[in-house]
Amino acid sequence: MSPTDTPIRLPIPPVPRGFRMGAVHAGIKRNATREDVMLVVSDLPATAAGVYTTNLVFAAPVAYDRALTPGRGFRAVVLNSGNANACTGARGLDDARTMAALAGAAVGAAADEVLVLSTGIIGEFLPLAKIRAGIAAVQGRLGDDDESAVLAARGMMTTDTRPKLAGAPFTAAGTPHTVFGMAKGAAMIGPRLATMLGVVLTDAAVEPDDAQRLLREAAEVSFNCVSVDGHMSTNDTVLLLANGAAGGSTLHGEGLAAFGRALTGVCETLAREMADDGEGATHVLRIEVTGCRTRDEARQIARTIGDSPLVKTAIHGADPNWGRIVSAAGYSGVSFDPAALKLRLNGTPLFASGAPVAFDAEAVSASIRSARETLIEVDLASGPAAIRFYSSDLTAEYVHLNADYHT
Repeated sequence: MSPTDTPIRLPIPPVPRGFRMGAVHAGIKRNATREDVMLVVSDLPATAAGVYTTNLVFAAPVAYDRALTPGRGFRAVVLNSGNANACTGARGLDDARTMAALAGAAVGAAADEVLVLSTGIIGEFLPLAKIRAGIAAVQGRLGDDDESAVLAARGMMTTDTRPKLAGAPFTAAGTPHTVFGMAKGAAMIGPRLATMLGVVLTDAAVEPDDAQRLLREAAEVSFNCVSVDGHMSTNDTVLLLANGAAGGSTLHGEGLAAFGRALTGVCETLAREMADDGEGATHVLRIEVTGCRTRDEARQIARTIGDSPLVKTAIHGADPNWGRIVSAAGYSGVSFDPAALKLRLNGTPLFASGAPVAFDAEAVSASIRSARETLIEVDLASGPAAIRFYSSDLTAEYVHLNADYHT
């Protein structure tokens, strides 16, 4: 199935005021139905913040954007898909700067007022002539309607089967605002972050330090809590732009807190969408770990469970194999009392007090088979910390896709 064959999930969230976007096919991807150059333009200079991969091997756009954010005065984000511009040395960084300059010239901005994103094959130089032509083409087709939003989100995709968009309204000091987000990611997903790109926009006015702090906090409970295969990428980036086009004063106090809640909600929705669209996935794993001493310990246990090939294949086969889940928690590296651990699968207790609990295996198996989402609840009874973590099952289709992958 082509990524453009699967419709997005409606409704499409509204684009915040003062932003326009779009995407075109410029020939980077072989499939002419797949957009591969995307542009987001802010009509007003915007505050920008960013969170990035922690992989020591990081792509040129990560280096370029990281040096500029957080900051003020940004006018655009330019993205290409089909080529990651990763492991490309000094030329790769020069090419990222050139992309920024090309986009800036197209929208009347300086190169350092443009942020750059790339995704796709690692180790190949950017086809700058195609990108130049793509930027020129998309610049004349920018819009703030549903079609433009979908095109922009589709322009981010590689092996995704559908574009991923989310939005949330909020009010600050009586002024209504919007948060809008779009992301790509279906595999090579492993915290922190994942093989993902995200662009989040708001028409509120936000100080750079506040934007950076709130984006980091939102990513901590969303994009850093999703894993498809545990493989951390070279290009992971989430950018936040806030242009103040809705009017009102710069956010502070309760207005800033309201923005933070909306931002977190949008990021959480996008994170779950990535797990749901995991390559070849037939199930989303929602892993709720409670009763831990710290959130990092809860995340470590959840991540270990979610990354276990044996847990993933058990869920794919609708097998309530509690032993795989309990043992994964046990080798996570987090110290806990096994006799205190409790495990529930889709609401059914499977393990407690160091021993299995009698349950109807056929009924639990049917509950897995009949629903897209499988809920795994682990309680360690060791402390107050908890986390929600998303992963996906492991299928033969995942192996086929990644054995044969070339954008």
